Amino acid sequence: MAMVQALSQLLTFEDFLAWYPDDKGRYELIDGMVFDMTPTGDHEEVGAFIARKLNVDIDRQGLLCFIPRTYIVRPPVLATGYQPDVLVINKAELDHEPLWKKSSVLIRGESIKLAVEVVSTNWRDDYGRKLFDYEAMGIAEYWIVDFRALGARRFIGSPKTPTLSLHRLVDDEYQVQQFRGDELVKSVAFPDLNLTANQIFQAGF
Repeated sequence: MAMVQALSQLLTFEDFLAWYPDDKGRYELIDGMVFDMTPTGDHEEVGAFIARKLNVDIDRQGLLCFIPRTYIVRPPVLATGYQPDVLVINKAELDHEPLWKKSSVLIRGESIKLAVEVVSTNWRDDYGRKLFDYEAMGIAEYWIVDFRALGARRFIGSPKTPTLSLHRLVDDEYQVQQFRGDELVKSVAFPDLNLTANQIFQAGF
C-alpha cells in the first residue's frame, strides 16, 4: 500500500471531513497532511479475512458490536484521523459519540472493541504513532498484522518473521503479546476466536 500525500496544503480535521471524496479510496489525516491509504490486493485480502472471521464470532456470540464499512478514528491529536484496516465497534457506546451520526467519526476508546492495522510500507506509523495514539484513546485491543515481516527487527525480532503483535490495554498502557506460525491468537476481545497467526498471514498469499 503506497502512502502518497494527496493534497499540498495542510488541513484541519474539519477541513478533512469536508474534503473527503466520495470514491473507493481511503485517506488518513496526519498532522494536517492527507495521505492516500488505498490498499494493495494482498493487504486487502488479509484485512477481509480477519473481518470475516470476526463477524462469524460476533454473530455466534450475539455480541452488540459490528464492523463498519466507513469510519474515521480521531485520536486526541490535532489535525489527525485514522482508518484502521479493521475496526470493531461497541454499538452500545455510540450514543456517547458526538460525531458518529453525522460523520462516522469516533473519538472515544470505549467505543472501539478492537482496532487492526495490516502492515505495509508505512509500518513505522503502525508500530509508532498509531500505537501511541490508540493507547492514548484507550482502545482496549490493537493488532498489528505484519504478514510480510516488513517491520524493524526491534519490533518483530531477528530473523524477521511474519508476526501478529497483539496489544492489550492494562492500567492505561499497552502490553504486547506476539504470535507466529501455528500459534493460536489469544484475544481478550474475542476469546473464542479459533485462529492461528499463519491462517491470517496466508490470506495475503
